[in-house]
Amino acid sequence: MSLKIEEISAISNGEHGDLFRVLGLHLTEIEGKEKLVLRCFRPDAKSIQVHPESGKPFELNRLSDEGLFEIQFSRRKNHFNYKLRITPYVGDRYSIIDAYQFGPQISEYDLQLWGEGNHHHAYKFMGGHTKTVDGVDGTHFVVTAPSAKRVSVIGSFNNWDGRIHGMRKYHDQGLWEIFIPHVTAGDFYKFEVKSYENSAPIKKSDPFSRYAELRPGSASIVWNSAYKWEDHGWMQNRTDLQHHEKPISIYEIHAGSWKRKVGEDPGFLNYRELADQLVPYLKDMNFTHVELMPIAEHPYDPSWGYQITGYFAPTSRFGDPDDMRYFVDKCHQANIGVILDWVPAHFTKDEHGLRRFDGTALFEHEDPRLGEHKDWGTCIFNFGRTEVINFLISNAIYWLDEFHIDGLRVDAVASMLYLDYSREEGEWIPNQYGGRENLEALQFLRRFNEVTHQYYPGILTFAEESTSWGGVSQPTSSGGLGFDFKWNMGWMNDTLAYMEKDPIYRRYHQDQLSFSLIYAFSEQFILPLSHDEVVHMKKSLLSKMPGDDWQKFANLRLLYTYMYGHPGKKLMFMGNEFAQWDEWTEAKSIDWHLLDWDSHKGVRRLLKDLNELYINENAMHEVDSKWEGFQWIDISDADNSLLSFIRRSKDPEDYLVVILNFTPAYHDVYRFGIPEACEYEVIFNSDSEIYGGSNSGPVIIQGNEGSWHNQPCYADVSIPPLAGVILKPKR
Repeated sequence: MSLKIEEISAISNGEHGDLFRVLGLHLTEIEGKEKLVLRCFRPDAKSIQVHPESGKPFELNRLSDEGLFEIQFSRRKNHFNYKLRITPYVGDRYSIIDAYQFGPQISEYDLQLWGEGNHHHAYKFMGGHTKTVDGVDGTHFVVTAPSAKRVSVIGSFNNWDGRIHGMRKYHDQGLWEIFIPHVTAGDFYKFEVKSYENSAPIKKSDPFSRYAELRPGSASIVWNSAYKWEDHGWMQNRTDLQHHEKPISIYEIHAGSWKRKVGEDPGFLNYRELADQLVPYLKDMNFTHVELMPIAEHPYDPSWGYQITGYFAPTSRFGDPDDMRYFVDKCHQANIGVILDWVPAHFTKDEHGLRRFDGTALFEHEDPRLGEHKDWGTCIFNFGRTEVINFLISNAIYWLDEFHIDGLRVDAVASMLYLDYSREEGEWIPNQYGGRENLEALQFLRRFNEVTHQYYPGILTFAEESTSWGGVSQPTSSGGLGFDFKWNMGWMNDTLAYMEKDPIYRRYHQDQLSFSLIYAFSEQFILPLSHDEVVHMKKSLLSKMPGDDWQKFANLRLLYTYMYGHPGKKLMFMGNEFAQWDEWTEAKSIDWHLLDWDSHKGVRRLLKDLNELYINENAMHEVDSKWEGFQWIDISDADNSLLSFIRRSKDPEDYLVVILNFTPAYHDVYRFGIPEACEYEVIFNSDSEIYGGSNSGPVIIQGNEGSWHNQPCYADVSIPPLAGVILKPKR
């Protein structure tokens, strides 16, 4: 017998970690003679014949009851191509091409880049890819599991039996691979990982899988894209359309609850239906971009996609990956940019996901003081491992490359920057210098921004970062993190806290509105009114507003006017645009029926007009990060809760005057300083009747010579209650 009993037992029991050494054709010495030996393992086989490419077939001998077969060729010395003809215990005979007759398929270049941690396009060879090898069609599988004893591909093509397709290990890089003939697009699969620590193998979804089974299933699916893009115009001009001097007004949506089909459960719109309905809405509302809350595959709907298992797979809740491509394509054809929420900070603990992938902490830290978010019940990526860097950087590139995504909003950046984030004393480990900064995460974020902008100069990156960390949106060359924009969480918190106060008390909190201008130009900012502000008992924006119903709507219209006048790009969560009463929930559609009411229609019309004004008036978007684009007129009248300021474009003669009244008091005549003694047109009034207001306030204002509010001229203006007006000089 050519194999020892122990080795036969290991193969039969799924304990063998190097099947490529024993299965397939091997020239080996047996009883002092060199012989060519063919072995295969098929548990379902009653008998097996080998059919050489030329010559007569041979019957294989059974070595074990579990399904190990062998034949020794005394005269043959050279390898040959063959098929296996299998007679199963149940069912008809079938033929296969043996996976163990194929040699290594990973290039030396891929191995080198992977080992260095510099593989920015790892998704092109990792995971499952259909290909043709030596004229044979099949699928090539590659996975990282450096500490595994044995890794197998299991699937619908081998009865999910991990003993059949054990993979070849590259010990230096910790990669495993196998080319399996006959496996094609649409086949379900997983990796079965046998570790040294656990007696039972664990079944894992492919970390690089591009398509996944609909939850609650968790299998990966072999996928080939056949999509033909039609967004060439957008892609060629994207660099000109997306930068700091252009208007960026983002509509944030949760794809599963923007709109649902009536009478169906769950009633999700698929990606194509979402595109066909959402894109016209975005155009009508004058938004420039749409931001999707995470659409990578995730097991639990109420996580909103922030606890991910399939980083490379658009969730199958809404269709297949080409349906997602259709969504992006349709947005681009309408000149709408697409931003994705991206979550490199942490991942879910679900058994089929990344956690303890090879039986050890491969993607996370072994020590929970570094590797676990207790607040969220998730694992933290170990940014010091080359496997993690390859995985995450190539994942970012994948979305930009394969799906033409225009921007990535990085979630929970603050949790990445600080080792003591949401931890008490003794629950965290300082860095090598004794500090609280996560040095490896910092290096990763800088590298992420450098690499993505290197490959795709026209894309944008956004940091959801809530601390005072400096230089988030500054270049990495000057010590910054390299993001294009940072969410202005300070502006959001201060503004909402102010707006929730009864107007009678606002006089004592005027600084909450003016404080943001102290740091407004320290970063490139996005002003967010996002999903986080309308969940978890925080109430909807409309419900936050004080007063009776009329005052609530007026306050909300005033808030939006202030937001669009304030320096910074804009982000608005779905439902906010028509003043939803209830908090947002992922379990149902937003409340479109509210648009039967004029008051809600009015708020939507107001936001539509603000977006149009924001796009068309350079003074509202062109100089967002320098003092040259902003000048206070008056911030001192706290008793009347009045604010006024000037917004300027790059041309200082192109400017707008913004006046905001945060009380219900109507001012028949109020004197403001202005730059010129000319006529000013009121180009926007949030108190207009078309928005549901009282229709008070001026239409034309005459400027007069005479210094006031440190301006060379003045105008006497009637100011509507709880309203904002925007003036433009008539020349």
